[in-house]
Amino acid sequence: MPKIAIIEDDQAIAQMYRLKFEGEGFNVQMASNGRLGLELTKQMMPDIILLDIMMPEMNGDEMLEKLRATEWGADIKVIILTNMGENEAPAKLKSLNVSDFIVKAEMTPRQVAELVKEVLAR
Repeated sequence: MPKIAIIEDDQAIAQMYRLKFEGEGFNVQMASNGRLGLELTKQMMPDIILLDIMMPEMNGDEMLEKLRATEWGADIKVIILTNMGENEAPAKLKSLNVSDFIVKAEMTPRQVAELVKEVLAR
């Protein structure tokens, strides 16, 4: 059973994706900000992370930078899940080994699940 961490501060969106991925057979855990997401990732060691950028306490790009600086988090697949356009996102994301970039408003949960499966198969 693949493990996915959903790091998202909007609880309605996080729950929607949790239900979708549990229905697809994933083991799902969630965190509501980057600080909690980093702790969750270290404990859980997910196969893939869906990571929002704009969050309280620690935003997604900061969390990803800290994750990539660790031995245990350097190679975890990460998909950025945000309402920010790719051109508006922090430039440093490109250097932090992001597997894909999703604008939430442009994809259905089913499309996101298909993309996650595709990224995991790479």
